[in-house]
Amino acid sequence: MTTTSSATMPHASASGTWLLGGDLAVNRIGFGAMRLPQRGEALVENAVPRDRAEAIAVLRKAVELGVNHIDTAAFYFSPLRSANELINSALGGPYPDDLVIATKVGPGRDLSGAWIEHARTPAALRAQVEENLRQLGRDHLDVVNLRVLGTDSIAERFGALAELREAGLIRHLGLSNITPAHLTEAQAIAPVVCVQNMYGIGVRPEYEDFVRLCGEQGIAFVPFYAIAAAGRQSGATTSESPEVLAVAEAHGASAAQVRTAWTLHQGPHLLAIPGTGDPAHLTANVEAGALRLTPEDLTLLNDLHRTPEAG
Repeated sequence: MTTTSSATMPHASASGTWLLGGDLAVNRIGFGAMRLPQRGEALVENAVPRDRAEAIAVLRKAVELGVNHIDTAAFYFSPLRSANELINSALGGPYPDDLVIATKVGPGRDLSGAWIEHARTPAALRAQVEENLRQLGRDHLDVVNLRVLGTDSIAERFGALAELREAGLIRHLGLSNITPAHLTEAQAIAPVVCVQNMYGIGVRPEYEDFVRLCGEQGIAFVPFYAIAAAGRQSGATTSESPEVLAVAEAHGASAAQVRTAWTLHQGPHLLAIPGTGDPAHLTANVEAGALRLTPEDLTLLNDLHRTPEAG
C-alpha cells in the first residue's frame, strides 16, 4: 500500500462518494488543512511556519489525486501562514468546479495565535463567516460547521448561521464537537448536512450509536483525529496497538492507512479528512481509500475499538 509508482497513483474516488446535503458530491477521502500552515504541533502560538511553496504543492497534488473535499478554518494559522489563504493561492482563480470547502466558526484566535472567547453572538459569527469568505476569495461558503464547547443550547448561534444561509452566504450547515441533543436542537432550525466529532479506533466508542443515527438521517459523519488518536493536534499517536500493526502488516499498509480504512468501513456516510503537509503522506492517505479490510480485520479492530484503554 505504501509504495506507489507515478504510473499507478491513487485516486480519491476509490474511497467512494457521498452527497453532502444531497447536492455536493465528494470523494470520501478528503483533506484536513489544520497541519498545513506549520511544521510540528498545530494551533499553538509559537508554531514553525511551513514553507509556502511546499504547502501550495501539497494542496495542488491533493486535487490531482482526486481530493474534492477540503476541511479548513480561519483559526488554522501559524506565523506567516494561513490555511485559508494557502488554499486560495493554490486552488482559487477559479476553484475547480467540483471542489467543496468546509470551514468552521465558533473558536477564534488573536493575531498572536492565542485563543480568544468563542463567538456566541450573531454579529461575531457573521464576522467569522465574512473573514472566511475574504480569506478564501469566495462569494459563498460551501459548508460551515458550528464548533461547540460544552452542552449549552446552540439555538441562537445556529439560528444566526441559518439566517446567513438564507441570505446566500452559506450553502450548507454542519456541527462540530456536539451531542445528539445539539443535533436535534439544530435540526429544528435548519438542515444539518454533517457532524464533525472526534472518533477513531479506540477513540470515543460511545459515539457508535450517534454515528449510526447520522447515517440513518443522511448526515455525513466526519471524524477528526481519526489517525492521530491521542496525539491530536501534534499529529502522532503515542504508541500503536498490536492489532492495528497486525492488520497493517497483512495488507502491506501503514497503521495510519488502516485507521483511515477502518473509519471508511463504519458506513457509507463516513468522510475521512486526514491532514498533512508532506506529499508522500498525502499519497498514502489517499491510497488508504482503496484499502478493503476483511471481516476478520474488522472484528479484530472493532473489538479493539470497544476496549476502554484502546487508542
